[in-house]
Amino acid sequence: MAIIETEATLHEAHRDNHTHRDVNGGWLRPAVFGAMDGLVSNLALLTGVAGGNVAHQTIVITGLAGLAAGAFSMAAGEYTSVASQRELVEAELDVERRELHRHPKDEERELAALYEGRGVEPELAREVARQLSRDPEQALEIHAREELGIDPGDLPSPSVAAVSSFGSFALGALLPVLPFLLGATALWPALLLALIGLFACGAVVAKVTARSWWFSGLRQLALGGAAAGVTYALGSLFGTAVG
Repeated sequence: MAIIETEATLHEAHRDNHTHRDVNGGWLRPAVFGAMDGLVSNLALLTGVAGGNVAHQTIVITGLAGLAAGAFSMAAGEYTSVASQRELVEAELDVERRELHRHPKDEERELAALYEGRGVEPELAREVARQLSRDPEQALEIHAREELGIDPGDLPSPSVAAVSSFGSFALGALLPVLPFLLGATALWPALLLALIGLFACGAVVAKVTARSWWFSGLRQLALGGAAAGVTYALGSLFGTAVG
């Protein structure tokens, strides 16, 4: 068994094995959600229409319309959601900024009390709070993290979220309709490609979570397959009833 002999070696081993994933990125959640949603929703839409025994051209038009409508809807929804969240955070930061300007000593004592509550000795907590409060912007950042649980310098971007959602949804929604665009007349090539895409998306998601790739892939495959099966059955039922 290898033995770590020096403090420098210990530091390097800790540094190399103590890295973290980016959990605050503004693009990851909308991109993952968009791709999954595009795959599942357009697959379910196509299987539902195909279950009604409609013409090939109708299936293609339905798939493309679902892609366009869903991508724009996702982008608009993400932009509005993230922009609203950011505006709320900025409003709270303005409140904290005014309090730091009007009542700096009270805010300093509040910060010291917070550190005391976490086990820091009172005298040391007061000194730390005093030093951190010298710079108003640094004080605002500390208070925002401690009281609001946010980093003022790392707020999500509405534009990044919207673009990520649009692109990922369009890419996911394209997979089920692609075989029909290439001339397929049966449903199974689209179904097969979409299910492979669902498994692949689930496996990729596992790279940024603690789940195994096969579990995440199979879970997404099962959920997407169930949605496709239900809509196909409904399409067949309605198609028979209407016909």
